[in-house]
Amino acid sequence: MKAITLAGLGLAVALAGAGAASAKTLVYCSEGSPENFTPSINTTGTSFDAARPVYNRLTEFKRGTTEVVPGLAESWDITDGGKTITFHLRKGVKFHSLKDFKPTRDFNADDVLWSFNRQWKPDHPYYKVSGGKYDYFNDMDMPTLLDSVEKTDDYTVVMKLKTPNVAILANLAMDFMAIGSAEYADFLLKKGTPEQFDQAPVGTGPFSFVAYQKDSVIRYKANPDYYGEKPLVDDLVFAITPDATARYAKLKAGECHVNAYPRPADLAEMKADNSLKVISASGLNIAFWAFNVTKPPLDNVKVRQALALAIDRDAIIKDVYLGAGEKAKTLIPRTMWSYDDAIPDVPYDPAKAAALLKEAGVATPFDIDLWYQPVQRPYNPNGKRIGEMMQADLAKIGVNAKLVTYEWGEYRKRAQGGEDMTAQLGWTGDNGDPDNFFFLDGCTDGKPASNNIPKWCNAEYNDLLVKARVVADQAERAKLYQRMQEIEHDEQPELLVAHSIVSEAMRANVEGYKQSPLGTHAFEGVDLK
Repeated sequence: MKAITLAGLGLAVALAGAGAASAKTLVYCSEGSPENFTPSINTTGTSFDAARPVYNRLTEFKRGTTEVVPGLAESWDITDGGKTITFHLRKGVKFHSLKDFKPTRDFNADDVLWSFNRQWKPDHPYYKVSGGKYDYFNDMDMPTLLDSVEKTDDYTVVMKLKTPNVAILANLAMDFMAIGSAEYADFLLKKGTPEQFDQAPVGTGPFSFVAYQKDSVIRYKANPDYYGEKPLVDDLVFAITPDATARYAKLKAGECHVNAYPRPADLAEMKADNSLKVISASGLNIAFWAFNVTKPPLDNVKVRQALALAIDRDAIIKDVYLGAGEKAKTLIPRTMWSYDDAIPDVPYDPAKAAALLKEAGVATPFDIDLWYQPVQRPYNPNGKRIGEMMQADLAKIGVNAKLVTYEWGEYRKRAQGGEDMTAQLGWTGDNGDPDNFFFLDGCTDGKPASNNIPKWCNAEYNDLLVKARVVADQAERAKLYQRMQEIEHDEQPELLVAHSIVSEAMRANVEGYKQSPLGTHAFEGVDLK
């Protein structure tokens, strides 16, 4: 066993070797800092990853798959044509303890109701805590879908929907539906510190929260009472390391065990290193460049089409993705059902782009801002480099692009607020259903949802989006989604850049880690040999 100190963290971590009898600590080199630890008020994978060890949901995705399996609900009954779901909750599930909080009861229906109502009911005591913005809950149309959520006893919850929704069980397995402790919330409210709920989380998950040193380290410990797949290490550490080169250096030095976001340029060297191993899979993701249609001249479809035609995506795939990606034609990757291969590709055609600008009556040169992502994501290996390449391409047609970025949480917040003119963003699927991609361009009551970065609303597209949620027949749903792909292509609210191949690197002694098609990182069942 080798004891080391993570540079800059002031944290001694024992990395267990083969046969070590002492406590095992698994260190994950994460790419960024969480906004907080409550998934319902987050939208980034970075924050979801940080909260995931702590929480469970009524339904779960089997680790490494998109299969929906029982979670805090051990079973359920669906009746009334799909509009009523009765959840039978697990008994004997324990909540975690913190230094200043010791639970006095097990998980029960009150915790489920509390977790739903915080996001749903404006009169809930926590509704406005930490900003009170529940983007996922609202963007998934939960307020419109839900009729009632009530308990019939301490271990039975009945959910009534206004209309059937074929994806509801998968939606409930998503991070935003994590179940928190109502008792802990009441305890903090009486103390006058309700914001602590979102900074020092209490859940039922495989690991309990210990401490967070901002922008540096998150510490967890194994939950011995966990009802599901057991943690095989004693402690879990997130070593927050935004720089990809630094993450690789820590991995090589044995200062972290798992690096979920290696640079494509490092993969060949990693694969040749016997102390490391690399796993890869086609990503359930999309990288796009959004055009804010509320900012003229981007309200003109010809201008949007011109900007899209100006970008050499083949060069981006070659130079940034290093071939580990595919040019995107639709929001969903070709591996997902309902993908329409008949959608035409957007070619690289600067001459046609310039002609379209002229047709649109746009004099060149003209200026735009081009926001680039400040962190590496599964779908975007290097936002700054892609931004620079786009900037050079746009200059060829007389468009001057000013590169802009912010800290990741601030970037998301501002882009969702529509401050950008154009912005890079992307998505990794949450639940394996096409709806979970197409809702990115969705609107509620004629207004763009927060995840709708182009701020584009199309009535036909949105009507089809809503209809597809209640159609049970997959072939019929596919037809609706295929029409939506045609509309998105014709209207060009964004340039769909790429679907990536996702690689993750780890020490050779890591066993049991499963790559998820949903881009999540889970550490229960993971061991060090």
